[in-house]
Amino acid sequence: MADVIRESMEYDVVIVGAGPAGLSAAIRLKQADPDLNVVVLEKGSEVGAHILSGAVLDTSGLDALLPDWREKGAPITVEVKQDNFYILGPAGQVRIPNWPMPPLMSNHGTYIVSMANVCRWLAQEAEALGVEIFPGFAASELVYGEKGEVKGVVAGVMGLNADGTPGPNYEPGMELLGKYVLLSEGVRGSLAKEVIARYELSKGHCPQKFGLGMKEIWEIDPAKHREGTVTHTMGWPLGRNAGGGSFIYHLENNQVYVGFVVHLNYENPHLYPYMEFQRFKHHPMVAELLKGGKRVAYGARAISEGGWQSIPKLVAPGVALLGCSAGLVNVPRIKGNHNAMLSGIAAAEAAAAAIKAGRSGDELAAYEADLRSGPIAKDLRRVRNVKPMWSRWGMIPSLVFGGLDMWTNNLFGVSLFGTLRHGKSDAAATGEAAKFPKIDYPKPDGVLSFDRLTNVAFSFTNHEESQPCHLRLKDPSVPIAVNLPKYAEPAQRYCPAGVYEVIEGEAGPRFQINFQNCVHCKTCDIKDPSQNINWTTPQGGDGPNYPNM
Repeated sequence: MADVIRESMEYDVVIVGAGPAGLSAAIRLKQADPDLNVVVLEKGSEVGAHILSGAVLDTSGLDALLPDWREKGAPITVEVKQDNFYILGPAGQVRIPNWPMPPLMSNHGTYIVSMANVCRWLAQEAEALGVEIFPGFAASELVYGEKGEVKGVVAGVMGLNADGTPGPNYEPGMELLGKYVLLSEGVRGSLAKEVIARYELSKGHCPQKFGLGMKEIWEIDPAKHREGTVTHTMGWPLGRNAGGGSFIYHLENNQVYVGFVVHLNYENPHLYPYMEFQRFKHHPMVAELLKGGKRVAYGARAISEGGWQSIPKLVAPGVALLGCSAGLVNVPRIKGNHNAMLSGIAAAEAAAAAIKAGRSGDELAAYEADLRSGPIAKDLRRVRNVKPMWSRWGMIPSLVFGGLDMWTNNLFGVSLFGTLRHGKSDAAATGEAAKFPKIDYPKPDGVLSFDRLTNVAFSFTNHEESQPCHLRLKDPSVPIAVNLPKYAEPAQRYCPAGVYEVIEGEAGPRFQINFQNCVHCKTCDIKDPSQNINWTTPQGGDGPNYPNM
């Protein structure tokens, strides 16, 4: 629809995504120069609606942004009091003592938070400084200038029919133009993906690696609740089928966050990550904790796990990548929010200085330099080998050698292993179905474990059904002609929301996309072995409506 005529609005800086990176950038821009015109676009129905994170928060990013956050009443109150780490077997567990772990693995001084609520609070702080925030505004296209630079985005397109033609309530959206555009869309953002490809930003860097994180909020028996307790596990039920692990965080009000992460470089296409999560809750240690409780929310999202080696070039003319769009998660610490905030601060300072100098539409080289040499670099460089070790050698060797590597990095600033590289992409890691055994998963009991569609209802997901499907197949024949015979069509299993089905009919199998269920996790865009699925934004306001994830 290139011939659509749209109104435009001009800003100094346009920010896509009201997560911790985007909101931190907005706040720091106004701190640097209160006269800057800054807009933040958020595709969720409200700020926080699409935010899902563990989360144990390292407050270093927030300390740098708003040092008086305690006095300002930030929703950050549950300090971590106890740190537990277990390796699980089918019927028991072994606790790993804390003393052999390098200091960076300690959660001392961190807080159990709802990042959705932290972002809602950050949005209030940003608006108080004069930042304009537009929730329900999906940025669906980039706008390019005459020199090939990014000069803005198209946002707010609404009312399209299923075939892409304008419907009776069609709104063409607007062009929001800026001297710089900051992309903080989260993992595998559609605009960031376009920028990375167009400007070849990944050239010379390892492919990004990902995990799928699934999370439930439970209200449990007060007698079992231990506010401030953090528990992580590895091992069962994944075993050798995949890397990953779990987290259980006791926050306030007798609630616990129960989460499960599966690394997406698994080979067996029969693996069913969602059912691994459900099976995990039947481990005696977990089942006893949850017994008598009730699940009150569910959600899922992909996690960037490539770390230091996979961070692409972060800037191109007129645009910069922030937070999870850049891939700044510290995998062994299971933390990325602090780095997201620090990246927002660094990008904002570079953009404010550039605008003050009269520049626009060029590369923010100062941001790239800051990220490659500042606190984010320090945080990620010293853990850079943990993920590739796990991918190559498995759980136990990576625990031993990864721990040794983190200790030498922590004490001496050097690694005995240099910098290990990641191998193939997660999509390419998928093996052929015939070469792997099928996995028998127990049926959910409806008490501790639940089927996908029942759980998706607890993500409060909604999509306008008459709009075009936002999950686009490059070739509609591939799922049945290629993925089904070769990989047993793994989209049926890797999607944590039941979006994809293979339905048998008289004319043979057909591939069905139930896009209304989509929780915007992006796993399909990442793991599809044929790289045939392209995740794009649905109309603004659609998707999950997470209360306090």
